[in-house]
Amino acid sequence: MTADAMLDNPIANDANTQTMAIILAAGRGSRMQSDRPKVLLQALGRPLVAHVIDALLTAGIQKIVLVVGYQQELVKTELKGYSNLTFVTQQEQLGTGHAVQMCGTQLKQHSGPVIVVTGDSPLIQPQSIKSLLAEFQAMQASCILGSLHHDDPTGLGRIVRDRQGAFTEIVEQKDASEPQKNITEVNMSTYVFDSGHLQWSLEKLQSNNAQTEYYLTDCPSILKQAGYVVEALPVLKSCESLSVNTLEQLQLVEQEMQQLGY
Repeated sequence: MTADAMLDNPIANDANTQTMAIILAAGRGSRMQSDRPKVLLQALGRPLVAHVIDALLTAGIQKIVLVVGYQQELVKTELKGYSNLTFVTQQEQLGTGHAVQMCGTQLKQHSGPVIVVTGDSPLIQPQSIKSLLAEFQAMQASCILGSLHHDDPTGLGRIVRDRQGAFTEIVEQKDASEPQKNITEVNMSTYVFDSGHLQWSLEKLQSNNAQTEYYLTDCPSILKQAGYVVEALPVLKSCESLSVNTLEQLQLVEQEMQQLGY
């Protein structure tokens, strides 16, 4: 069954209600010239992370875990209007993989797909979430990650493929070789994992990289090397490449939202 067919299939759509979402929202965002958590900065009058939560809810995902850290009580207060959120604390900022490791209790209690997204990407689209979940089911995958081709991939993790075009790994900018820096297909930190396989790969993470952090981006290659089905799909829309790390990027996001009719 194709992804489009599955999106139109009510049985397939019901599977979205069995999906757990993890939103990474623990960082401060030191380049934003604000003492507030980055995910609480506003785009069109609403916190960045609220746009992410709304996209997940629109896609039919009802179980949402938010990883918080910096000024976590303020984040919880700002989002108290949502009744379906579970908060998990990441006390130390040891990387995205470490952030998901903090969700160990929730993962052990969940047997369906797990989608992991970031709280500073407010233009994530419900249709993209549905497409990734549909492909995940159709392929019976261990991990599907959403990617796109970017004219300027500077600073973004590159999708590395073998000669046959199959996914092999994600390489972060700071760890990339010069040939890898020329790759235009990039990772946008939007993943769908099998819950059990995600837990297994998280246990195997190491921090032997330039940042000495535990990268969630290593999990897909760990699963791939173990023989599981892992694929990167360039199905994300160009607007989803806009995440917020600077005030200039926040302005670009608001302009795009206005054009899209948010």
